[in-house]
Amino acid sequence: MAKTGAKAAVDKENSLDAVDTVLRTSRDWFLSEQRDDGHWAFELEADATIPAEYIMLNHYLGEPDDAVEQKLAVYLRRIQEDAHGGWPLYHDGDFNISASVKAYYALKLVGDDPEGPHMRRAREAILMHGGAAKANVFTRIALALFEQVPWRAVPVMRAEAMLMPRWSPFHIDKISYWSRTVMVPLLILAVLKPKAKNPRDINIEELFVRPANDEDDYMVNPTGHWIGTLCLGIDRIAKVIEPLFPSGIEKKAIKRALDFIGPRLNNEDGLGAIFPAMANTVMAYDALGYARDNSDYVVARVSIDKLLKFSGDEGYCQPCLSPIWDTSLGGHALMEAGLDISEKALVAATDWLAERQILDIEGDWGVNRPGLSPGGWAFQYNNDYYPDVDDTAVVGMLLHRADPERYKIAIDRAEVWIVGMQSKDGGWGAFDIDNEYFLLQHIPFADHGALLDPPTADVSARCVSFLAQLGHRMEHDAVRRGVEYLKREQEADGSWFGRWGNNYVYGTWSVLCALNAVGEDMSAPYIRKAVEWLKARQGADGGWGEDCASYWQHRRDEVKISTPSQTSWAVLGLIAAGEIDTSSVERGIKYLVDAPREGGKWQEEYFNAVGFPRIFYLRYHGYSAYFPLWTLARYSRLARSNERTYNFGI
Repeated sequence: MAKTGAKAAVDKENSLDAVDTVLRTSRDWFLSEQRDDGHWAFELEADATIPAEYIMLNHYLGEPDDAVEQKLAVYLRRIQEDAHGGWPLYHDGDFNISASVKAYYALKLVGDDPEGPHMRRAREAILMHGGAAKANVFTRIALALFEQVPWRAVPVMRAEAMLMPRWSPFHIDKISYWSRTVMVPLLILAVLKPKAKNPRDINIEELFVRPANDEDDYMVNPTGHWIGTLCLGIDRIAKVIEPLFPSGIEKKAIKRALDFIGPRLNNEDGLGAIFPAMANTVMAYDALGYARDNSDYVVARVSIDKLLKFSGDEGYCQPCLSPIWDTSLGGHALMEAGLDISEKALVAATDWLAERQILDIEGDWGVNRPGLSPGGWAFQYNNDYYPDVDDTAVVGMLLHRADPERYKIAIDRAEVWIVGMQSKDGGWGAFDIDNEYFLLQHIPFADHGALLDPPTADVSARCVSFLAQLGHRMEHDAVRRGVEYLKREQEADGSWFGRWGNNYVYGTWSVLCALNAVGEDMSAPYIRKAVEWLKARQGADGGWGEDCASYWQHRRDEVKISTPSQTSWAVLGLIAAGEIDTSSVERGIKYLVDAPREGGKWQEEYFNAVGFPRIFYLRYHGYSAYFPLWTLARYSRLARSNERTYNFGI
């Protein structure tokens, strides 16, 4: 038995040595990726729709850019799926009609021969799925601008919505930040109904089962509920009376929309700092006759071009940029790997973050919390009207961990803002408070199902973690209500839903970290149920993987492959629950040590996050760098010190 024990000790030491070897390589590589001013910003990739919409925007404006568009076309051709001939919402995903219609149209705009093999396969797949008439509302609006479908193919949207009182069933303040910033310039377009310049006069009539003007089955009830049927009836009436709307009120409404956009243009970071809102703004300015040298037009256009990313002869357009998120999460990973505030790289990162705290602007969140002092961080470089609590909690925890005295003012302001952003049910949404106007999910425009920003477990867990790291426990009202919310949100199988990362593994990791931080008994039955769920999800290779399809309830257990990001979340979650000495954690660590990587970046093609469940997915290129680094560092530190858990919020 002594020999067996000695051998086990040697094996563990050898295993830790292997971990530390990878850890050093990963840490050095990550430090080499730091920008001169102290921050990190990795690529953020979405599906085919964003680069396709970039091409369509150029042709709408009558300004094709062949040099750029040909690189985007290379990307679009590469991500076309061989399995079905169309374009998915994520790597190795199912055919998606809307993404496929936009990608096909974009390739045709740049000059691809419709009879080319890839275009034929795409066309056949689109027709097999009902044709372009079955695309979602956003796609049909784009096609209406290009005169490929009649305007009756989309719901009636009027700028007069900007004038409605807040007690009305619909109000711009009742929808999420992303819907708000996308919709306001879109309302201008829907009223003016401009026509794309389309200088090469490209059409896609071949993508319709019936001629577009003969099609009478465009509108759908997004929820199947009787309220949705009622909304469809109202929409039909609105189409009849729309020409009778007074022009004076229309002009006043357009001005109100422009008054909304102006302060939120966000310099060269764009309206809402997200591509769809930026693109709609540029098209709205064009429709209103803005000159190309108009200062607002210029800054709106530049903000879009800053999203382009090129590599050799290929390129794509990012949906937005993620520097605050990447820098704060990367900073946590580096601190776990041994950096402290005395080292130049870390102080540069934390100072860079501290300087970007939003302290002077009461954003749209202030509608529900007037008088609350600003104190949050945005996700992007600049987005002052739309800080989010998730980034704020993660940055706050990093600054507190790095040097609570140096950053005391910033941390205190963040704490006040986070507490003030708590919803009445005890949870936190990402950008707004009590954004739960679920009646609006039934309107025809909402067929994407992502109109609102209600509280979610992953974001709420991060807020609880932040408050707990500051020393608050269950006697603190916000913490108590937050934990009660998390307990109510636990799924029947023990997991938690992940709104912003794939999916139940992400949510469960987030919540277990929060419960550990707040001092919950990690042997409690409900926590053990979550632990057993994680263990049961481990793959034969020692890793964890969860497909993007898990956002459909009937596919929630679907797995294609283990990934470094999801394996890291699972291991971190198990460690938070005191499971560091288990075979599940050891196998997860071995998976990370052995998984293919280039320097400090693990190979990960599969998408690892979500913009809108079932609608829009993301691949954070940085996730496969800093999450494995973080996990290996935490494991090594605890294992070498014979500790079982840690005292940080995340």
